[in-house]
Amino acid sequence: MNDLTCVILGGGYAGLQALKSIQKKTRGITNGRRIRFILIDKQPGHLRKLRMFRPTATEEQIIIPWNQLNLKDFEFVQGKVTSVQSTEKWVRYIDSQGNDKRIRYDLLVVTVGSVVRQPDPDQGGIALTDPQAAEHIRERWRANLRKAAREMNPEERKRLMTIAVAGAGISGIETSAELALAMRKEAAPLGLNLSDVTVYMLNAKERLLPEVSGKLRRKLDQQLTECGVTVLHNRKALREEAGSLALHDGVCMSVGLCIWTLGLIPNPGLKGMGLPLTPEGKVKVDECYRVKGMPNVYCIGDCSGIVDPRDGRATQMTCFEAGEQGLRLGKIVTADLEGRPAPSHHSAKSNLDVFTIALGQKGVFWIRKRGLDMVLTGKLPGRIKKLVEDTASMLR
Repeated sequence: MNDLTCVILGGGYAGLQALKSIQKKTRGITNGRRIRFILIDKQPGHLRKLRMFRPTATEEQIIIPWNQLNLKDFEFVQGKVTSVQSTEKWVRYIDSQGNDKRIRYDLLVVTVGSVVRQPDPDQGGIALTDPQAAEHIRERWRANLRKAAREMNPEERKRLMTIAVAGAGISGIETSAELALAMRKEAAPLGLNLSDVTVYMLNAKERLLPEVSGKLRRKLDQQLTECGVTVLHNRKALREEAGSLALHDGVCMSVGLCIWTLGLIPNPGLKGMGLPLTPEGKVKVDECYRVKGMPNVYCIGDCSGIVDPRDGRATQMTCFEAGEQGLRLGKIVTADLEGRPAPSHHSAKSNLDVFTIALGQKGVFWIRKRGLDMVLTGKLPGRIKKLVEDTASMLR
């Protein structure tokens, strides 16, 4: 009797949880057949996407080698997937040396996730898309501070010490706070006036995070101010060129650096893989994460068009949702292998809202459930955030 091969495309948070869950749930139920697990990812290690803001301010490594994760009994293949041929059960990919290769599968799990939305090339600035962009941002503001220390013109010095972060989601909030704190720390030894360090966060909406409570927003505004971030509401950045950032209302801001944090979109690489997609670019799946029209193929995480069958709500693109889906997928795959009914999807947060936001070494933790509206600030929420991130990344 032949062994089975389970191929997982993508080693992000959803992929890691899917791998661990399927391994655990299928142990001992395959009638003596061994399941061989293969993880394919274009990165040489697990990218800690929730920590993307950190390398903008400090030299933190956010790509973790696979052998440093709390996972075992799987093979890793570095490559970029180009197509899925469901009839023959092949996955085609380009390996790290540029060779066109393929792997046969019996079970396939697609977890290629999402990417950061990028501005148009002529809009200038730097989009916080990956670790290389984060490093580029860090090099730029540090170089600007060194230039400011030699600059005699006070207006030019002020410009060099000013950053605008365009986008006020959680990524924009965490990036703004991290940069404001880091710039002040590095400006002091250079003899610069700390009051000239300016980080603007541009929010195109009337208020931060419309889905949260007013209590959290007030606390968040207060904490951002303490970090040194100036939040500008109803301000949409259009284009940065030569140190001038044009806003939608005709105002131009003098900045040393513009950073775009424009949210997430489903991985555009899905368009060429041969998978059925929704108009939004997500993979079409049923209530058990099975890809429509492709037997033994599943999809979860940010790239999956999952809809709660109870109320028709689309799932959110969050690490928490991805983790819950990964846990449930192990049960679904096991049920399918045994030929019995599988559990269906339900939204992870039907009556519960939770946020953890990092603000330097501190943070904000918020929970809302059945009338409870609780906000914690300080070092404890920062530790909670770090614990959540480490758990999602399955660090040893």
